[in-house]
Amino acid sequence: MHKRQNRSMPRLLVAFVFASILSAQTPAETNDPLGRNTPQSSVFQFLEACHAGQYSKAARYLDLRRKSTTERAKDGPELAMQLEDVLDDTPFDIGSLSTDPEGDPGDDLNVDLDQLISVKVDEQSVDLQLERVELRPGFKVWLVSADSVDRIPKAHQAVKETSLEKRLPQTLVSTELFNTPIWRWMALVLMAVALWFVTGLAVRALHWMTKPIFDAGRFRGAARLALAIAGLRIAMEFAPPATLSRTYLERALVLVFVLAIARAGGVAIDMIAQRWHSHLDPRVQAVSFSVLPLGKQMVKLALYLVAILGALSAWGYNTTTILAGLGVGGLAIALAAQKTIENLFGGISVIGDRPVLVGDVCRFGDRTGTVMHIGLRSTSIRTPERTIVSVPNAQFSSMTLENISGRDKILFNQKLNLRRDTTSDQLLEVLAALGEILNTHPKVEAGAIPVRFVGVGPYSLDIEIAGYVTTSNYDEFLNLQQELLIRMLQAVEAAGAALAVPLQESFQPIKSSKAVS
Repeated sequence: MHKRQNRSMPRLLVAFVFASILSAQTPAETNDPLGRNTPQSSVFQFLEACHAGQYSKAARYLDLRRKSTTERAKDGPELAMQLEDVLDDTPFDIGSLSTDPEGDPGDDLNVDLDQLISVKVDEQSVDLQLERVELRPGFKVWLVSADSVDRIPKAHQAVKETSLEKRLPQTLVSTELFNTPIWRWMALVLMAVALWFVTGLAVRALHWMTKPIFDAGRFRGAARLALAIAGLRIAMEFAPPATLSRTYLERALVLVFVLAIARAGGVAIDMIAQRWHSHLDPRVQAVSFSVLPLGKQMVKLALYLVAILGALSAWGYNTTTILAGLGVGGLAIALAAQKTIENLFGGISVIGDRPVLVGDVCRFGDRTGTVMHIGLRSTSIRTPERTIVSVPNAQFSSMTLENISGRDKILFNQKLNLRRDTTSDQLLEVLAALGEILNTHPKVEAGAIPVRFVGVGPYSLDIEIAGYVTTSNYDEFLNLQQELLIRMLQAVEAAGAALAVPLQESFQPIKSSKAVS
């Protein structure tokens, strides 16, 4: 199928930003304004010029030094047009070309030669090659070799209409979009629609067959997309677009395919996290509301990053440079968000060490409250005044935290001050009665000497009482403490003693003996 020289074709979609990246894939490519520093970039820019109708510019990618100036001006654009036809209308993968300025060292050709394409003409192979040419001292570029330029007219004979195109209306064959006959785009669209419906049925059938042993319903979207893309990639072999269009389309399919796989991985991560959460202790589940979302998002982000880097690597880009750039950018972000990262790691520390859990009553600093939420930036605590205090995690994790809810029993510690006129017999009776109250109470854990006479004060005889109330419920403790205190007061009254009252001295003003004049 011959192309008309006077046609005006639009450029390929600017949305594919990787086109400009490809033309500047290595630092050395900036040396040549035409981008001829690597085999791949040279052919890419050649096709860009051809598709824009700039065949005089495209001729500069051919080694025409054997021809005179007149022949270059006359034959160069025609040879460029013919080579465009060969590359667009025969099986050719621009991704197979080397992105190294030194070329492909693994081929069997001369060090300055790289294979461009090989086509069959009358059962004979016609090879076209790229050669690294030194146009001036120290300035080397990749061009279609002079020998290959002479073989372009022969290779162009391989470009012809297929048997299918001969049966189609000529309008569908001659009308082109992005240098591709319109019938091929129509075929690809129809095959894409058909594949979408077929893969939908296939995924539903697979889900129905595996439902008794595994619920694959959440994977249906990602699986359908991946199967459709794989099918469309195969369909492109039967209706291939032009080289650059096919390159962009293939790269887009690769990117969407790996993202679909990453999406399936993200669903699997959600399922694992959900199963893990359901098997956690209820007290730990509250904390998991903070740590699990963070963990899931970080793993998913890493998964998508690996997928994108894999796609870029498949496109032929140097992912090492990209990772280095991400590392530098990550360092800059870390420095700019130092406080945020400090709070993030403080939250991870609190969640990991678990000095307190959500719902615990704790003492932090000089305040007390109930932990309501442990987030990634701060911890929310409800105070006894029913207000919410938000403490940054960096500060909260460095505090001395006393987990009041973590106690298994509560200390009962009181002092009774008896009057100074209490007799020794009354004191002994009170001590015995108080010890009996503690030792016989079912909810009190008394020590060896729970009640002891500890000293004689200025106005009282001091008795110290100590024991543990075996409950972690503070309301229950208050109720039991009230019961114990009332029984102890009754024991004091039964012994004929009484609690002491602090002495109060009255001070009289001192009057002067001298009269005030």
